[in-house]
Amino acid sequence: MTTRMPALYIGHGAPPLLDDPTWSGQLAAWAADLPLPKAILIVSAHWESAPVSLSASRAPLVYDFGGFDAKYYRMTYETPDASALARRVAALMPANEPVHQHAERGLDHGAWVPLKIMYPEADIPVLQMSLPTHDPVRLMRLGERLRPLRDEGVLVIGSGFLTHGLPFLTDWRLDATAPGWSVDFDLWAADALARGDVDELAAYASRAPGMPYAHPTVEHYTPLFVTLGAATTPDEPGVQVIDGYWLGLSKRSLQVA
Repeated sequence: MTTRMPALYIGHGAPPLLDDPTWSGQLAAWAADLPLPKAILIVSAHWESAPVSLSASRAPLVYDFGGFDAKYYRMTYETPDASALARRVAALMPANEPVHQHAERGLDHGAWVPLKIMYPEADIPVLQMSLPTHDPVRLMRLGERLRPLRDEGVLVIGSGFLTHGLPFLTDWRLDATAPGWSVDFDLWAADALARGDVDELAAYASRAPGMPYAHPTVEHYTPLFVTLGAATTPDEPGVQVIDGYWLGLSKRSLQVA
């Protein structure tokens, strides 16, 4: 019998996350507490593309970052073929919203960095889906279409960063004091998540304190709505598994049933 998987929203950090024992330990412990997925479908902030697009199975990683140690550009994460999951995802999409299957695009760092920590054996098929819009309503609808996958043992993940005001950071230490705009947005989101207030979360542009500094561009926040859409009951509070700050940015991450 297949175990029903939760859906997650995670902060994915940057490649140095792989060397941070605190946050990597939190992600590893979280994965260890989950049922073992049969496959993983992940939506990363770093692939904005419409219509909905799917990565190739077993393609080379995308090293979509700069300025880091050369070792990160040599890392690999060779997972099993995910073409069966790709066909299943395509079948879940409406006929008027066809899915584009990429022949060569691999996993970007918003996918492989956290998954290399959570599932280091690389023995689970992984498929990446593009972020086709930033409209919370449309993303919730996309997540709802993906919901049946959870009953098939697929772990659905939205991967971003709850605050991501990189242009406004001045202290680049991992344990830097979080700026006021990061704390304000983080606590606002924590409260809304604890109440299951999807409408409040969706109105972030006008309601959230710390904007636009917390998200001068919003691609790291909006994967949250894919996760919420995939929840059995989106307005039921999930579990905020990880909190705190990294470079002053919010690590807050969510698990929904």
